[in-house]
Amino acid sequence: MSDSPEALRRKIDGASDLEAVVRTMKALAAASITQYEQAVQALENYNRTVQLGLSACFRQHPFNAADAPAHGQTAAILFGSDQGLVGQFNDSLTAFALSQLPTQHRSLRLWCVGERVADQLAAAGLPAAQVFNVPNSLQGIGALVTDLLTALEPHMAQLSSVQVFHNRPQGGTQYQATGQRLLPLDTAWKNQVQSLPWPSKHLAEVLHCGPDTLRAMLNEHLFISLFRACTESLASENASRLAAMQRAEKNINEMLDELRQEFHRLRQNNIDAELFDVVAGYDLLFKKEPRKTDGTA
Repeated sequence: MSDSPEALRRKIDGASDLEAVVRTMKALAAASITQYEQAVQALENYNRTVQLGLSACFRQHPFNAADAPAHGQTAAILFGSDQGLVGQFNDSLTAFALSQLPTQHRSLRLWCVGERVADQLAAAGLPAAQVFNVPNSLQGIGALVTDLLTALEPHMAQLSSVQVFHNRPQGGTQYQATGQRLLPLDTAWKNQVQSLPWPSKHLAEVLHCGPDTLRAMLNEHLFISLFRACTESLASENASRLAAMQRAEKNINEMLDELRQEFHRLRQNNIDAELFDVVAGYDLLFKKEPRKTDGTA
């Protein structure tokens, strides 16, 4: 049974309201992408400064590269999402992480940022040791990174490596799952930092360069690495949400077109039916009063 014009009108009004909500979410996602991308660019400049500082410290103070336990645990930090409407954001990240992590579950220790990626890992038989909430803004990223480093510190002696997995924006609404090794800070990493070209002809000298200064610089390096991973993940999450809202807006517009066409068709049919009733009534009355041909009134 087809809907009445009143029912179709209610559906059109509801779809229009939903379209306004989707349009607002699109605008918020687009603004958030720009915000996080700008934060990543600013962080790159700060990261280069820290790397140059570490390079200067290595020239003045010996740094013994970490020898990770041969049979220690592998730890992983995954940045997912707490909210939905993000397409395959969590699915692609989980699949990529599972392909990179050891197959022996006992050798894994996981920390997850976001309940949804934690639920997917638990469904795969890899429950997280701790789940952190995804920050809602740039201001909350610093506190999250501090909590992650605090949770990581007691297990450092038992860990052979620490890996970070997150989605990285690729421009527009595209993103790609990626991973990087956070720890150990081994000889290869030290050589890479130490080989950075100095931006001037005169090498810098670090005043009071000692274990405390070097430790502070290393902590800053770890902080920046996690901060960047979280920021890129948030940019990718909003990019995925923007793509989802674009698809939703397209579907709503198509549905509105169909509803409006059906509404106009039904309204035209009702008008035609009323006209036919008027014509039929007129014809009926005309047949009941036959013409007089004798010229009499």
